[in-house]
Amino acid sequence: MVWTQGAMASSQAPCCGLASRCLWLLGVTLLMDVSARPANHSSARDRAGHREDNEILPPDHLNGVKLEMDGHLNKDFHQEVFLGKDTDGFEEDAEPRKSRRKLMVIFSKVDVNADRRISAKEMQHWIVEKTAEHFQEAVDESRAHFRAVDPDGDGRVSWDEYKVKFLASKGHDEREVAEKIKNNQELKVDEETQEVLENLKDRWYQADNPPSDLLLTEDEFLSFLHPEHSRGMLKFMVKEIVRDLDQDGDKLLSLHEFISLPVGTVENQRGQDIDDSWVRDRKKEFEELIDVNHDGIVTMAELEEYMDPMNEYNALNEAKQMIAIADENQNQHLEPEEVLKYSEFFTGSKLMDYARNVHEEF
Repeated sequence: MVWTQGAMASSQAPCCGLASRCLWLLGVTLLMDVSARPANHSSARDRAGHREDNEILPPDHLNGVKLEMDGHLNKDFHQEVFLGKDTDGFEEDAEPRKSRRKLMVIFSKVDVNADRRISAKEMQHWIVEKTAEHFQEAVDESRAHFRAVDPDGDGRVSWDEYKVKFLASKGHDEREVAEKIKNNQELKVDEETQEVLENLKDRWYQADNPPSDLLLTEDEFLSFLHPEHSRGMLKFMVKEIVRDLDQDGDKLLSLHEFISLPVGTVENQRGQDIDDSWVRDRKKEFEELIDVNHDGIVTMAELEEYMDPMNEYNALNEAKQMIAIADENQNQHLEPEEVLKYSEFFTGSKLMDYARNVHEEF
């Protein structure tokens, strides 16, 4: 949330009255947001800003992966696989002309044969290339974290070494924590931190390839932080998601289970609109992309294939879907005008609308 400083009132009474009304409106807004929001609708860019620089937790959001760790749809997926890491120039306050020019530069890169049309195959290759960029970014991030938690530089990290660094990043005294762990003394942490530690330890065990020694190599540590880099950890992530969504315990997901809203009721129209969007998006994803054999049931194997970011068959399906969104002339290709018109879908920015508004203002 961005706060701006308003002009100060000339007298104390109006100022107090304004402050009271603002606080009341803020309280109502927060209550509406809590009661109405059934899913994680914030963008990946917003969530990334909340992550502390010194934290060595696995990220909540995985770029280029269709589902979030909590089973929600990745709302920024199409932008991530179209822009890759190069998101500069498409911020809300970016100059529209420069943004349009940059979007056309990207168009020309995707359009390999330079026929001013993007085919499904060209888009597929581009998606694979941009996903690989996100993969390399995760590798670089993991290497930096690995060096931080491997103080003796032996190329292997124990659970205790990681635990010390994790608690230090949460404000605990590193030497004190290390000494207590060494002497098997009890660590005093709050309930929330303890729950996080237990979940992390379970994940640590899963990332430890057989034969299990509870020491993670650099590659295993990468899998710990980024399960999308390991088939074994991807399976673990899928199991966790199915466990959270599966209501009848059969380890399968029906359409009803996949589109069911999280616990909570909606008490206003704004919340109902969010609910409708949630159900519509997840139903479309289930029927068109996840349930490959269209039998109304999603198995763990189907979900795993769907979530595998390096699956080229999935990349082709995504390419076709992305083209279909903006293909107004129905020629199975994307043309420059279509990409510009649907710029919000590809970049998150309404370039055409924004440019028109600026023109009208002047």
